[in-house]
Amino acid sequence: MAVTATTPAVRPQERTARTGAAAVTAGLVLLVAALAVVDITQGTAAVGPAEVWRALTGRADPADASVVIASRLPRMTAGLLIGVALGVAGAALQAVSRNVLAAPDTLAVNAGSYLALGTLAATGVSLPLLASSGVAFLGGLAAAAVVLALSGLGAGTVRLVLAGSALTLGLTSVTEGLLLLFPERTQGLYQWHQGSISQNGFDGILQMAPLAVLGLAGLLLTARRIDALALGDDTARGLGVPVRATRITAVVLAALLSAAAVTLAGPIGFVGLCAPALVRPLARRFPAYRRTRVTIPVAGLVGAGLVLGADVLLRALVTAESAVAVPTGVVTSLLGAVFLVTMAVRARDTGGASAPDRLRIPSRAVFLTTTAVLVAVVVGVTLGGVLLGDAKLLLGDVVNWARGAAGPSVSFVLDTRVPRVLAALLAGAALALSGTLVQAVTRNPLAEPGILGVSGGAALGAVLLVTTAPLAGSWAVAGAALGGAAVSAVVVFGLAARGGFQQNRLVLVGVGVSAAATAVISLVIVLTDPFNATKALTWLSGSTYGRTTADTLPVAAALVLGVAVAVARRTELDLVSLDDDTPALLGLRPAGARFGFLVVGVLLSATAVAAAGTIGFVGLVAPHAARALVGRRHVRVVPVALLLGAALVGTADLVGRTVIAPAQLGAGLMTAVIGTPYFLWLLIRTRR
Repeated sequence: MAVTATTPAVRPQERTARTGAAAVTAGLVLLVAALAVVDITQGTAAVGPAEVWRALTGRADPADASVVIASRLPRMTAGLLIGVALGVAGAALQAVSRNVLAAPDTLAVNAGSYLALGTLAATGVSLPLLASSGVAFLGGLAAAAVVLALSGLGAGTVRLVLAGSALTLGLTSVTEGLLLLFPERTQGLYQWHQGSISQNGFDGILQMAPLAVLGLAGLLLTARRIDALALGDDTARGLGVPVRATRITAVVLAALLSAAAVTLAGPIGFVGLCAPALVRPLARRFPAYRRTRVTIPVAGLVGAGLVLGADVLLRALVTAESAVAVPTGVVTSLLGAVFLVTMAVRARDTGGASAPDRLRIPSRAVFLTTTAVLVAVVVGVTLGGVLLGDAKLLLGDVVNWARGAAGPSVSFVLDTRVPRVLAALLAGAALALSGTLVQAVTRNPLAEPGILGVSGGAALGAVLLVTTAPLAGSWAVAGAALGGAAVSAVVVFGLAARGGFQQNRLVLVGVGVSAAATAVISLVIVLTDPFNATKALTWLSGSTYGRTTADTLPVAAALVLGVAVAVARRTELDLVSLDDDTPALLGLRPAGARFGFLVVGVLLSATAVAAAGTIGFVGLVAPHAARALVGRRHVRVVPVALLLGAALVGTADLVGRTVIAPAQLGAGLMTAVIGTPYFLWLLIRTRR
């Protein structure tokens, strides 16, 4: 009787839940349909809803019909296809990795495809669109495999985001180097990399649609096995599910979907991250959404809504002419960055901050020997930077120049070369000291101005000034960079301070702010004058080209201040890097000390960016290497980190100027290529 009494109460609940899920799905379909209709009516031509309707019914003027059929309908269809592909890919990757931040962006799939296509373009090989999609697929799949192998399945969100972000930076730097080395062959690849759904006809869509259908069908066929993975690997094996084969199949199919989207429109950022995240609350309300065979198509539907919504929003907020220039990917990246920051703030953070390394106290002889060797290296790099380049000089030429007795040609070379060398050395030292301070204050070995968004904010402030006031002086650029860095630091450290700078929140907020800054920088570059855009792009690559002695003064002043503070407060720096209790027991106010060190770190990072552009990983590599060499006491770490940072950036600048002379590669590109493997090695080393 008890069973009979409860059965009628359960069935109406199930029926109500299914009805609610169906209603929500229908609402999503109607929303996407409405966005598609609005998107068709937007554009530069004076073709409104009435003209669109007549074109679709075959009663329009031939010119209006051509606009609708050849431009707007392909753009809308591409938005639908790309959104579905990325939403489905993100849902599949999150399901098989059991990681809510897995997506084509965070797994470096887009960066791998970008490098593969950039390499193809640089070699001068011309392939049909379908074959290019195959190349993009292989590049994206290889990148995803590396990130998943480094991060570990289910090992936590931070490790995956860090591995993906580091690999993305390294691969993108290599691709941008190819763009600078082969400008004629890779023309248009940078604009493509921003992601735009605009199409010229249906040819590309018709070629990519079968790939998307194949990927979607394959994932739906493996949906039951993917559901079993959510129960745990052991349980899934007990149910007869081939765990490894299922994961590999899902990742391959997700990479295929991402490659189709990337080939058609370039990288459209964060859609694969946001779409599944928006479906998850529905799964808590409606049990039907918990099954993969339902989640995957609904995530695709939400992805289509995000892409079309971003395109509609863009065209509604700016003029039609500006909307053509602004890629849709910039808008989705900006929205996705805000979404990532929101997720990081709301998520529970179980990873507390910890001391960077175990306590090691090498002997004084080791410290003195290491310092002497590094001083010799810096001197050698400085001499090499001054003497070598497109025009090679002798040491006597430098002596004559210093005495004012050099000839005009030698004077011209050294007048332009010496400030470049100084800018590289000072910027490297400033970034190294900034990283040392930030890692000590946050007690986070992965904290670094670039990863935490501070360098991105500084770059945004400087780019805004460079593009709006090209004749601005060095101190003005440094001030703009400092303003941008300060805003980013307030956001990142302010949000991460809740709970004591815990690792997950700090890194995720920093990555989100950095992505937002990058998206806004891309927007500014696209909308500005081409001459200013070229200047900004060169500066963003970490180039010291065109630097003068005046450009080095702000970073030199900040470096003097930073060294003075670090040396004078070295004991406090040691204490705040331990824990919160020890400084308080010794009468030190940790909050005040932390704030002071962070302010100095932000100042150093901002002036370094103003002097030499965006240079990544130096603030991470130099402090790590310094602690490995001389221990954790900052009276030793600070001078060693300064020398390592100066040597690293100085060497990168020298190699970039000489190896392919007269062509040049920015120091930022070189340090990214060097720093990415080191950073990935750190992730492997700390995997336990």
